[in-house]
Amino acid sequence: MKPFFQVQRLEQVHTRAEGIHTGPSEGVELAEAAGRTLAADLVADADLPGFARSTMDGYAVRGRDTFGAGENAPVYLQLAGEVAMGQAPDLSVRPGHCLRIGTGGMIPAGADAVVMVEHTRALADGSIEVTRPGAPGQYVLGADDDASAGQKMLPAGQRLRPQDVGLLASLGVHRVEVIARPRVAILSTGDEVVPIDVPLRPGQVRDVNSHTLAAQVHAAGGLPVPCGLVIDQPEALHAAVTDAVQRSDLVLLSGGSSMGVRDLTAEVFLAQPGADMWVHGVAVAPGKPFIWVSASAGHLLGLPGQVTSCMVAFHLFVEPMLERMLGRPARAFTRFGRQQAVLGRNLPSVPGRREYVRVRLVEQEDGWRAEPIFGKSGLIRTLVQGDGLVVVTADSEGLDEGAPVQVLRFP
Repeated sequence: MKPFFQVQRLEQVHTRAEGIHTGPSEGVELAEAAGRTLAADLVADADLPGFARSTMDGYAVRGRDTFGAGENAPVYLQLAGEVAMGQAPDLSVRPGHCLRIGTGGMIPAGADAVVMVEHTRALADGSIEVTRPGAPGQYVLGADDDASAGQKMLPAGQRLRPQDVGLLASLGVHRVEVIARPRVAILSTGDEVVPIDVPLRPGQVRDVNSHTLAAQVHAAGGLPVPCGLVIDQPEALHAAVTDAVQRSDLVLLSGGSSMGVRDLTAEVFLAQPGADMWVHGVAVAPGKPFIWVSASAGHLLGLPGQVTSCMVAFHLFVEPMLERMLGRPARAFTRFGRQQAVLGRNLPSVPGRREYVRVRLVEQEDGWRAEPIFGKSGLIRTLVQGDGLVVVTADSEGLDEGAPVQVLRFP
């Protein structure tokens, strides 16, 4: 085991995470696909929409027949009929003629443009007056403008958004192959920790980590597997961890990762078959007491027991691993992005470690201001009030008021 004080850099942890394999795939119905991750490239099997169609209500025309049209010099076309919606036209557009067409209607043979109804006037003799020219291709969606057969539309690893689901529907995909959600076992330890429905006695705290971690796992695309509370005793902890390993792809245990005499996490993790200590401390704050053991059955992660440190450690260490399991690069804070801002006040820091400071974002006329939220490390409200984190690098003694910063946004 590596001594606790021989901490690693965050980049080293992320490099290790890049080696995690993507999980298996499974098929899901389109109604369940939003938020899931594509297991393979989506390739169009046909042109889309498959026929030229109008994007406006108006008249299908030959563009050349409308050249020069204007309010003072309109062009007159004979109305020959109407394009029925949802059907191939049985009429074509001959020189000097037009067909009425609605948005989404199929462009008839002979026509190459649509003039908006607002730029026409219907006349009593069955003709129309065109007051604005229609260039070829105007208000016409080509047969393969959305997709052409064989074209890659979405890459493997894409998290499916509502618009992506719409694309799948337009291609007639009713069942899609996605990466199975990684099963993440969640354990909390600590003799002072009790379930949230138990009345507190002096010295006790409620089990917050199990619930926040489950919510974070869900938001990151995983499937939380709650495994409850376990007391700080080797036998009980070993039994709970062994059970969690069998039920999941990844085990999270919050608590028991400090330097105190009750630090049993590493010992219990290393008792698993094929266990190898990969990380035992990272040069970041909060989140320094992070443990990562790779075993034959999967990866076991020890997170800080302190609530705010646990939540930040999840973003920094666990989120990149889940990204890899879902077939994407091992990166933190991927789902909600980054916000450019200026620092609202001086932010001191201790050199030698990378520090993540909670901030609140305030919108101003000239952009965003990041206001540091100070408070004791155990306060949950500093996370509730915060919109994200600002990074102070390990070689810095802090940041000055007005300095440009990048805010890592919370979900």
